[in-house]
Amino acid sequence: MRKIATIGFFDGVHTGHQYLFDQLHLEAEKRGLEPLIITFAEHPRKTLQSDYVPQLLTTLNERKELLMAYGQVEILPFASIQSLTAAEFMQRLHDEYEVSVLLMGYDHHFGSDRLKHPQDYRRIGEQCGVEVKTMNEFVAGEWHVSSTEIRQALQTGNIAVANELLGRPYSLSGTVIHGKAIGRQIGFPTANIQPSDPQKIIPRAGVYAARVNTPTMDSAPAFVNIDAHGLIEVHIPSFKGDLYDQTLEIRFVRLLREEKHFDTLDELKKQIKADIDSSLRPDV
Repeated sequence: MRKIATIGFFDGVHTGHQYLFDQLHLEAEKRGLEPLIITFAEHPRKTLQSDYVPQLLTTLNERKELLMAYGQVEILPFASIQSLTAAEFMQRLHDEYEVSVLLMGYDHHFGSDRLKHPQDYRRIGEQCGVEVKTMNEFVAGEWHVSSTEIRQALQTGNIAVANELLGRPYSLSGTVIHGKAIGRQIGFPTANIQPSDPQKIIPRAGVYAARVNTPTMDSAPAFVNIDAHGLIEVHIPSFKGDLYDQTLEIRFVRLLREEKHFDTLDELKKQIKADIDSSLRPDV
């Protein structure tokens, strides 16, 4: 069956991407085509610049799972297409994937010849038997939705904006490792988290209200402390037991306060109690 495709790295699969995929489905239904999403296993810049360390909103598995909700997904190694011109790549789409229509995001570019204007892609597409349509930018209120905007929101602790632009809470998964056990000593045991993917963004230092999935609990209210070194500690008030070596998924809800130093353990205990009360509010 002939296909209508869209191409991109789609980090975060945010509301701008979702708008593009919705249009992909509308066009597919209108034209009697099968929707296809083409993405890449690694960030393209990582292939082009070996020392580049991406700061990602989604791991490959997370991205794939999110994308599959919108149709068939083809994951390509970027190295396999990086030397192709736009015309060569479109010809490959036409011949190997039966693509007859290509839906492009408003700011998307591809091809080693670095074409800049939508009309250039449309002209080349006609030569390859591929109709090229360029979408308008998706704007959410005052925000121009982009992966870069969401990264900046996370790096400044603005979880509310990041979640709004993502269309879901920002999440981070990791394994519970041994820490200093200070929380346990003062009656508030915490799980120290080693992120599963070192390329995934850790929000800025601070204390956050969150929801946590464990092997035995779903969406448990929790509060998360991230220190200046990126150490992540999670306290789950309703949990009792051992979580060592298990995987937790943290879904960030909002920033409760900035990280701060306490002179005594009593001051720390009072603040943690206040953090728990705040994180357990009905709106969390």
